[in-house]
Amino acid sequence: MNTYDLIMKKRNGGVLNKDEIAYIVDGFTKGSIPDYQMSALLMAIYFKGMNAEETTNLTMSMADSGDRLDLSAIKGRKVDKHSTGGVGDKTSLIVGPILASLGVPVAKMSGRGLGHTGGTIDKLEAIPGFSTSISEEAFINQVNTVGLSIVGQTANLAPADKKIYALRDVTATVDNISLIAASIMSKKLAAGADAIVLDVKVGTGAFMKDIEGARALAETMVSIGKLAGRDVTAVITDMNEPLGNNIGNMLEVAEAVDCLKGNGEARLMEVSKVLACHMLIKAGKADNEKESLEMVNRVIDDGSAFAKMKEFVSAQGGDATCLDDYSALCKTDYSYTVTGKDLFEATSFDSTIGYLKTCDNQEVGMASLELGGGRRTKEDVIDLAVGIILNKHLGDEISADDTVATLYANDEGKLKAATKRFINAYSVSDKKCDKNPIVYEVI
Repeated sequence: MNTYDLIMKKRNGGVLNKDEIAYIVDGFTKGSIPDYQMSALLMAIYFKGMNAEETTNLTMSMADSGDRLDLSAIKGRKVDKHSTGGVGDKTSLIVGPILASLGVPVAKMSGRGLGHTGGTIDKLEAIPGFSTSISEEAFINQVNTVGLSIVGQTANLAPADKKIYALRDVTATVDNISLIAASIMSKKLAAGADAIVLDVKVGTGAFMKDIEGARALAETMVSIGKLAGRDVTAVITDMNEPLGNNIGNMLEVAEAVDCLKGNGEARLMEVSKVLACHMLIKAGKADNEKESLEMVNRVIDDGSAFAKMKEFVSAQGGDATCLDDYSALCKTDYSYTVTGKDLFEATSFDSTIGYLKTCDNQEVGMASLELGGGRRTKEDVIDLAVGIILNKHLGDEISADDTVATLYANDEGKLKAATKRFINAYSVSDKKCDKNPIVYEVI
């Protein structure tokens, strides 16, 4: 088999077979296929696309490029959840304890944040003492005893994805549905769950900016799952503004606690409950959404979901007492309160009452990064206390004196830059605006 011939075949619109794709993935992972040839092939795929069978074969080859996690020692049906990323998305911290308190084992590998999107592992590490790196044996034992463990991805889980994504990132070939789907699903399949619920984000803070693209990605990933013998459901949810009120690592842990106590922001609560309901159905614990929602509400109302969160944190070395009073962990040296007046002046709005019309959510995420709450490169060190708390959402009425948000920082220069970026992310209208739906559809 010859790499040159395979590049030409795809460039001319041909379909690569299973063996050809396996040859490419294996060769690139081991280093026998150089970056320049893989770059050429990725660009050919970007322009010519891949059919469903090619996409599935690419996914499986990437999943097989390293270790596969064997979860057979965990009792019960294992259901995983994955979000395609966004701003303020802390649903794993909410859904995990809910499912575990209802007897569904949650064995989850999560990633770190990069750019405008946050990472579950960074949020958990904001809890003093919490370890996101434990042995596979301890991981499986904890799921069997506590019902929940969330750890960082192992170095040899789908290593082909890491190498291919790094190349896509610098060759302008990230934005291709087959390549996106294969990247996500290769890691999920290697992680060993019996069923998967995908949270596909759509909007200004998401990878997919429009509903058509989000639907195509969701359908592709569900198709891959089925062809791979997995039970997969995708839920398309809104990311045209931050999810919930809090953005930033410890601030998002605090908001997850509020949700588990039943006091969360309405949109965040809705997304978390919908995801939990579909996971319960996949686990065989409920027959329909009505029944599963009653179960979810019960463990929130009776406190068992929050108790499970504390048990999970303690099991991984974290200080669970801080979840009862997290105020000390959210303190910073500086803050700035953004008012309606700030937005009115920035947008030359000359009325005394307005409505939040649009949000460039990626810019809001970048404002949090400017504060020190995110990474531009994988080597950057995160300030776990900084972030943003929102008081208003799209469609809300605001006056000049209303607090729209408060930004928290430990560096005045960073605070000034982030505040400017945050204010410029919003537009204001003099007419009442409709709120976006939070859940668009289920596939």
